[in-house]
Amino acid sequence: MAIPFRAHALLLTTAMMVAAAPAVAQDKSKLDEVLERGHLVLGTGSTNAPWHFKSVDDKLQGFDVDMGRIIAKSLFGDPDKIEYVTQSSDARIPNITTGKVDVTCQFMTVTGERAQQVAFTIPYYREGVGLMLKADGDYADYEALKEAGSSVTVSVLQNVYAEDMVHAALPEASVDQYESVDLIYQALESGRSDAVATDQSSLAWYMTQNPDRYRDAGYGWNPQSYSCAVARGDQDWLNFVNTALHEAMTGVEFNFYADSFKTWFGKDLQPPQIGFPVEYK
Repeated sequence: MAIPFRAHALLLTTAMMVAAAPAVAQDKSKLDEVLERGHLVLGTGSTNAPWHFKSVDDKLQGFDVDMGRIIAKSLFGDPDKIEYVTQSSDARIPNITTGKVDVTCQFMTVTGERAQQVAFTIPYYREGVGLMLKADGDYADYEALKEAGSSVTVSVLQNVYAEDMVHAALPEASVDQYESVDLIYQALESGRSDAVATDQSSLAWYMTQNPDRYRDAGYGWNPQSYSCAVARGDQDWLNFVNTALHEAMTGVEFNFYADSFKTWFGKDLQPPQIGFPVEYK
């Protein structure tokens, strides 16, 4: 049956109005939300030096905390505009996905499985296993340890992968496992072991706290990336956090990043090369 003229005109007018209607506004980015709120909500821990721990006056500090301060400074020009949410390691992802925090910076290793649940930023630290020696010990460096073969004993934190981890670097070494980090350092100090094997960041922090007593053997293995994480699906917010971290490591906020690195790991960073951006070489 033919459509009456008036009905046809009404349908045409309705179609034209729909076509001319403005697009429905998308949800605001987390970036807009944070700027309107006036402070950053950062998820991090409180018990693991040098990453996130309490000072003697009960203030959160550490390298992870400083990454959050870098983001806050980029947002507000003030690194202290942060509300901290202290969380356990197993709360890192849930607190992001439920919106309890804006971003988590908590020595979080990047994996494909985790990247299906959260969006990772660019890495701000590359972790790995290292070896620490006594400054006045029998072995000068990694090559000396390796050459000594089965004469070397390495103390390590107890876990099912401990022997395989050590033998990846020192195939013939004896491996003594201990129940706590303090005990692996005590074994080295007392001479029961010739070297300690643990995270390089932990070794750097320990040597910073005990200057001239220990040295790095000069070898690292088992690399893993530490990144902050945000909720998936918000490219504006992810881009902003990436920009803040990138410019701290390579641009205008490099001194902030370098000072933090020196404080927690005892190492001076060379300024980024001027001219062609190093990340594209």
